[in-house]
Amino acid sequence: MILKAFKEKSNQKYVNKLLSARKATIHNNKVKVVAVLFNANEFVDFEAFRNYFKELNLTSPKHKVVAFTKDDKYEGSQWETYFSPKHFGWKGKINNIDLQAFIDEPFDVLVSYYKNETPELNLIAAASKANLKVGLSRKDERLYDLIIDVNPKDIKTFKNELKKYLNILNKL
Repeated sequence: MILKAFKEKSNQKYVNKLLSARKATIHNNKVKVVAVLFNANEFVDFEAFRNYFKELNLTSPKHKVVAFTKDDKYEGSQWETYFSPKHFGWKGKINNIDLQAFIDEPFDVLVSYYKNETPELNLIAAASKANLKVGLSRKDERLYDLIIDVNPKDIKTFKNELKKYLNILNKL
């Protein structure tokens, strides 16, 4: 229990270091590839995002939907990638090749679709190389370029707001 607290503190220091060094520069390119990061305890309908991408005429095969679960023995066959606390080491070290590839991929938009923040989700959002980061939570506003403050169960409102802001930013 004590080691877990020290590990979380170590990872939070790493997140703070990433966020303080981050330069928020958003390119004027149109959105082609979108990634979604969500908490499996809050939202389970990952297919809603796939349908939403089709509605927006975003048909790239490179879209990624990644889930986080606190259960280390979770078998999430419906998701491309899922991760749990065991995939994280000390000082921001990632112990999963797929998760590291997700972080290193320069997505046009990263949607962090979760309200209840965990250190692991914040680490992924902070370390991601995505151009535009969209989130639901206001707890640490440094993580995101755009915050749409809605309940994760209210996907319809979120989709409408995201489309509206992507149009305003001339991304669609």
